[in-house]
Amino acid sequence: MPEDKFIQYETLSEGRIARIMLNRPDARNAQNRGLLVELNDAFLRAEADDEVRVVILGGNGPMFSSGHDLGSKVSQEEYQPGPNQHPTRKINGGTRKGAENLMLQEWHYFFENTRRWRNLRKITIGAAHGEVYAAALMLLWACDLIVCAEGTRFTDVVGSRLGMCGVEYFAHPWEFGPRKAKELLLTGDSIDADEAHGLGMISKVFPDDQLGELTIEFARRIAALPTMSALLIKEAVNQSVDNMGFYNALNACFTLHELNHSHWAQVTGGQSFVGTPEHGIPHWKEAPPIVPAVKDLPRAHGDG
Repeated sequence: MPEDKFIQYETLSEGRIARIMLNRPDARNAQNRGLLVELNDAFLRAEADDEVRVVILGGNGPMFSSGHDLGSKVSQEEYQPGPNQHPTRKINGGTRKGAENLMLQEWHYFFENTRRWRNLRKITIGAAHGEVYAAALMLLWACDLIVCAEGTRFTDVVGSRLGMCGVEYFAHPWEFGPRKAKELLLTGDSIDADEAHGLGMISKVFPDDQLGELTIEFARRIAALPTMSALLIKEAVNQSVDNMGFYNALNACFTLHELNHSHWAQVTGGQSFVGTPEHGIPHWKEAPPIVPAVKDLPRAHGDG
């Protein structure tokens, strides 16, 4: 098996728990193509291992993940022709032209892989800390349970900083509720661990310095359940929300995401598939800081 470059994989608790760690701490665990392919391989490795009952997904370094890698040297070399181009750039639509290229590549590596992880035949726990930006939410939302450290902040800035209608795996209304989803996407504001717990997105909030230890303890409790019981609990809940429209909503919103990309490609003459400063989107280096979403805004002077 090839050595992983961008993730770490280990088994714990006599093989009953598999732990996958995003391992690009210097790049804030940004999701380049190599990381996503390795992550999928790791999930499938855990799924195939009959000893594994629970899979933990976490991240090394100061934050869980900054989302998709939009410009590191590694990412650019993976994308462009050359000796370091990732092999997946030549399959699954990578050789097609125009919007078809982007749509097929994003369907395979940003959308369908996330949905596959959501349906993994094992119980999964996402363990977040630090900042969780945009596509990092997708990784967590694919998990059955999510825990986090006390100081964690969750933000999707693709609306305010990229001019996009959300990430490819659009679970926002299901995780935040409809109005909160609109607010957070329209403003790019963040919510903290306690707010996320109150919304039902987070199962447990642990002290920062005990996240790893307490997540494993939590996983051990779940691993003690008979495997068939655990799987059918997961399947019963997943099928319930799918029958409420979740599965079809994901498909519909992925199509809207691709339409949004095509809009910017047309507006910019093919130079960019996201919004640019001349069209009202601030450059990422000059974007205003992320601020918390607050319940009550200060009233203007003279308001009743």
